[in-house]
Amino acid sequence: MKLSDGVEQAIHSVTMLAGLETGAVLSASSLAEFHGVSTSYLLKHLQALSAAGILATVPGPKGGYRLGRQPGAITLLDIVLAVEGPAPAFRCNEIRQRGPNPLPARYFKAPCGINAAMLKAEKAYRAELARVTVAALKADLVETDDGGIIARGCAFLEHHQRKPAR
Repeated sequence: MKLSDGVEQAIHSVTMLAGLETGAVLSASSLAEFHGVSTSYLLKHLQALSAAGILATVPGPKGGYRLGRQPGAITLLDIVLAVEGPAPAFRCNEIRQRGPNPLPARYFKAPCGINAAMLKAEKAYRAELARVTVAALKADLVETDDGGIIARGCAFLEHHQRKPAR
């Protein structure tokens, strides 16, 4: 299974936005700059995340993005479904019923064994993604980072986040 580059960008962006100060936002261009990706491509995915309620959007020249939910309420599955859509990765087209000398419909009453196996694997994959939250990813980083990754992100956020007017 191959997921689009947008999934990786979306997960990293959501995780970064989880580090914002309360009420602050980060522009799409800043997120793109930090990750070294195209702003226009990232914007497409940020809009999908916003439509799914994962991100909140603040319009205007001082606007940007922030989380729409708490980090513990956002799962990897939420992000993947927002970016890739809800359709399963494997879609059975019933090719067993094509070709020369097709068999009668009575041979195809039960679902295809290949389709059943692929859907079972998809269910396990989705269950695992649903188990991992953005809060858990952040906690794992705190445990495993020697300080360099977190310091880089914090320094960038401190300089680029747009804090609410007081």
